[in-house]
This record gives sequence, C-alpha cells and structure tokens, in this order.
Amino acid sequence: MIKILFVCHGNICRSPMAEFIFRKMAADAGKSDRFVIASAATSTEEIFGGIGNPVYPPARAELAKHGISCEGKRAVQLSRDDYDRYDLLIGMDSANIRNMHRMLGGDPEGKICKLMEYTERGGDVADPWYSDRFDIAWRDIYDGCRGLMQSLQKDERIR
Repeated sequence: MIKILFVCHGNICRSPMAEFIFRKMAADAGKSDRFVIASAATSTEEIFGGIGNPVYPPARAELAKHGISCEGKRAVQLSRDDYDRYDLLIGMDSANIRNMHRMLGGDPEGKICKLMEYTERGGDVADPWYSDRFDIAWRDIYDGCRGLMQSLQKDERIR
C-alpha cells in the first residue's frame, strides 16, 4: 500500500482536486485498495474552530464536470505526524514545498515533491484562487496525477 498526501495552501482547491482525481485514477485502474489518498493545507485559513471549510464551489464544479464527487471533504491542516504517516507528500507549488519543509522539520527521507515533477512541463500547478481558471488547474493536476500513477506502476506495493 502506498500512502499519498496532496498539499496546498488552504486545502479547498488544488490539493482536494488532486486527491479526488488520483482516487478516480486508482479506481479506474482497479487499484483503489492499494492506496491511501488524502489532502491537507499548510495554513489554517480555511479551518475555523477545528472545522474545515468544504471544497471551494468552483473547484467542486470543475471536478463534477469530469464526473468526480468530493462530497464530505473538509479542509484539514498538515501536521508533523503526517511525515511518518505518508510515503509521499506532494505539494502544488514552490511555496507549499517551503512550508511543508518548515512544518515537517525537513525531508530526511526524500518524501516531499511537487506534483508537476511528474510531468514534462515541471513548475507549479496553476493557482485558480487568483486566476479563477479551474480548467487550467484541472489540466495541471490531471497531468501530474497521470504522471504520478505511471511512475508508481513500477512499485511492487500496487501491482
């Protein structure tokens, strides 16, 4: 089993999109039982009184356009314990990666990476919070998740 945590700033747009896109890819490949897939935030901006906000409506709508539900997902914050809990901690952009290193106390096992490292383009996942381009975020996240799945096909834990 491979445990993957997708991370972005608020856990209401990009990281939950990645969580649910990758879940669908795993299900479509008949490998859902070989993964634990979740997402988290580096900030507390979307968490009030211990209760996280749901997925941002335009992100939810973009997922729904592709037949994916994110019902019940609420923002949660990354914790130091997550480093031991997950095999891969995948950030959406360079700021996420910096914050993850700070919050997790570094990356001694090389578990932290950016999602776009699994594509030929590299770089950061476009942030729809500022651009309102959830279609571009979808493209980046889908391509990154597809590349991640292809990369993991070699791993004995999911065969």
